Amino acid sequence: MDKITVSVEEKEITITNPNKYLWKEEKITKLDYIHYLIMVAPYLLPYTSNRLLTMIRYPDGVQGKSFYQKGIPAYAPQWLTTVEYKDKNYVLLNDLATLVWVGSQAALELHVPFNTYFRENYPSEMIIDLDPMEENNFNLVQEIALQTKETLDSFGLNSYAKTSGATGLQIYIPLKPNYTYEETRMVVKFIADYITEKNPLKVTVERSIKKRGSLLYFDYLQFWRGKTLPAPYSVRGRNKATVSAPLEWEEVQQKKIRPEDFTILTMKERISRKGDVFSKLTTTRNEQNIDEILRFIKTHEDTIGNNGNI
Repeated sequence: MDKITVSVEEKEITITNPNKYLWKEEKITKLDYIHYLIMVAPYLLPYTSNRLLTMIRYPDGVQGKSFYQKGIPAYAPQWLTTVEYKDKNYVLLNDLATLVWVGSQAALELHVPFNTYFRENYPSEMIIDLDPMEENNFNLVQEIALQTKETLDSFGLNSYAKTSGATGLQIYIPLKPNYTYEETRMVVKFIADYITEKNPLKVTVERSIKKRGSLLYFDYLQFWRGKTLPAPYSVRGRNKATVSAPLEWEEVQQKKIRPEDFTILTMKERISRKGDVFSKLTTTRNEQNIDEILRFIKTHEDTIGNNGNI
């Protein structure tokens, strides 16, 4: 069977090579992947809605070559909701039909920015990206994530964690969308410097991979306009079909969990048991303000960074 046509929300979508393995080791076909997307759609779409979509496509599966696609291809269906940005027509991943079409393109990674397209300079959340140099060092990621949460708690800020789907972990702090990237980057850098100075033998903000050694990279630079991260519940283009999975903070405390525990094959049972762990970020929004910490940083900008005190 070279192709099938399905109807989703009254839209006709042709799925070519539905039985092609996108993950040979796990025996996951393109059709299996689309079924996964349909299953997570109620939890993924509230986050991706009205954000410019960047797809990483794997036409021959994770064992083959991949490429980034930002602008829509010429053959894309007319019913897709799109928006023009910097001379490209971006897909807005707002509905199930679009999500199924994206899956039909073997777009295995779904990356979005931190803001909606109509509020380009105002992120909806702050992001901290913890990236270990060594794949088997997730315990260090957990340790630093919990320290970061403790720091955020001291500011009265609620935060939410998810695996990157690769080796690291990302922390999301939802905000009122009226702070600029310049203001929010100031806060994230302040936290990064504090955690790094508190753990000089474990953590670095050094961007150069060669200069990091074995230290955990506390990445605050990825949080910026135009940059992206995988959406919650997005799959990653890795052999085990790992998912960028939202976690409860109680789970982050458990030393036995690993990023590879969360895959296309395990997420259905997990969601049926725990529900959407990211719902407080995506549905209730839990919008927060950072006025007090911004005032502190601006008042003490001459001394911050010299001793890392908060």
